[in-house]
Amino acid sequence: MNASELDTPAVTIDLDVVDRNIRRVQEQLDAFGVANRPHIKTHKIPWLAERQRAAGAKGITCQKIGEAEVFADAGFDDIMLTFNILGDAKTERLAALARRLKKLTVVLDNDVVARGLSEAGKRHDVDFRFLIECDTGFHRNGVQTPQEALDLAQAALTMPRLQFDGLMTYPKGNLDKQRDFFQRSVQLFGGAGIPLPVISSGGSATVPNVGELPMVTEHRAGTYIYNDRMMVAAGVATWDDCAMRIRATVVSRPTDDRAILDTGSKVLTADLGGLTGYGRIVEYPDAVIDRLSEEHGMVDLSRAVERPKIGEIVHIIPNHTCVVTNMFDEVYAVREGKVEAVMPVAARGKVR
Repeated sequence: MNASELDTPAVTIDLDVVDRNIRRVQEQLDAFGVANRPHIKTHKIPWLAERQRAAGAKGITCQKIGEAEVFADAGFDDIMLTFNILGDAKTERLAALARRLKKLTVVLDNDVVARGLSEAGKRHDVDFRFLIECDTGFHRNGVQTPQEALDLAQAALTMPRLQFDGLMTYPKGNLDKQRDFFQRSVQLFGGAGIPLPVISSGGSATVPNVGELPMVTEHRAGTYIYNDRMMVAAGVATWDDCAMRIRATVVSRPTDDRAILDTGSKVLTADLGGLTGYGRIVEYPDAVIDRLSEEHGMVDLSRAVERPKIGEIVHIIPNHTCVVTNMFDEVYAVREGKVEAVMPVAARGKVR
């Protein structure tokens, strides 16, 4: 089938662009001497993760246990879970997952999570290796200072069935702050006689800066495999590096300066990512998708010289590929305009 025959809305993935993106980031991290541990929440497709692994990735990163279970079923045996795991329901599943994998690493930022993991480890006779999440500027999860990281590590090391592996951050903003945080951490942990075999950084937008953080041992990036408007805005990708396109139909032109697409919030999602509009229409880059309802995308054409007609097919580069992925059961792998494969989004909806 030609991609032009696909009904809308549909998500297409250009495999040539994907392969180029995988190769570029792998080569960058190899040049820095940093291991690549890609985050699969961007695509949620084992077949694509296998392409990343074949290019040199050392393991994968998942956000939720459900994602990790899907990828374990697909044969991935080195998985990091970068989310606090709380409650018996989840730690029971985590223990079962640990038994299946060659290596499972979890992340935590407080002693409540640590105690829960320790208790689950004792119940199931399994050890959990863990990293401590550090807030180096994103202001989400994470201990706030290197001293807090050391204190938490020392407390967790007294708990049975826990193995400390190092530190982790999702960096945002100030590179100097991240560098200072980890330099101080290396000093403190070294003084306490506690090794830091892993210092894990992350983010697609920060890949070019990894070489400026000599203490980092691995990097977790996700969006780079597809790229999107956010990555272009961050200056780390071009439009030609964006592999995901959403095919949409112009279903109405109620006024001269407004068009309606069949792609609303159930396709594009409400994620603005600090940008104006909900995606870039490739054929009409001056048009703005300025409002969404569930099934309708409202397009402001007032600044567009050329304007689409009813029934016309357009292609949208989304603001954030990761959230679009989670809206579809399958995506179409395309090469040179031909549909090469239909890829089920295997870990779609795995929010627990």
